[in-house]
Amino acid sequence: MSIDQIKKLRAETGISISECKEALDSAQGDLEKAKEFLKKKGREIAANKSAREAHQGIIESYIHANGKVGVLIELRCESDFVAKSEQFQELARELAMQIAAMSPLYVRAEDIPEAVVEKEKEIYQEQMKGSNKPAEIAEKIIAGKLEKWYSEVVLLHQKWIKDDSKTVKDLINGLVSKLGENIEVAQFTRFEI
Repeated sequence: MSIDQIKKLRAETGISISECKEALDSAQGDLEKAKEFLKKKGREIAANKSAREAHQGIIESYIHANGKVGVLIELRCESDFVAKSEQFQELARELAMQIAAMSPLYVRAEDIPEAVVEKEKEIYQEQMKGSNKPAEIAEKIIAGKLEKWYSEVVLLHQKWIKDDSKTVKDLINGLVSKLGENIEVAQFTRFEI
């Protein structure tokens, strides 16, 4: 492991030098394994932080260039200090653009009314009736279709428009691990003419 590898990993991830060194040590100098190590560690940090209440934050707006699509989003964090940070405000802008582009209907899967989920399941079950597939295979197909639907209508499940190797939840968790605070999307509204 060299200082250049640490610098490169820090530049790519924005994580502290000591954590980059730790990741490269555990990955025996392999940059890709070190990134995966940091990603896993970030998810663990985000899971630990998610229980903490987020009472501060900002409301961000975005109006698309054509003037026909607009978004208001309430992004929450734990402290006013983080709410005023450039990284947090940039995340709010990115999320507003994501919402404008991808038209999610819900923030989290838990926000979807049970009746709506059941209706989707019924549609998929109806589609499977004439397929002559075994019941367990049909259930797996239905579960897969439901997950695909979640990735279309749930903001946190969507692929990030600027890097489809990440979901919106991954994007938020990355900043949670950098800033050390819980960050959550409280609500959003999308307008379109």
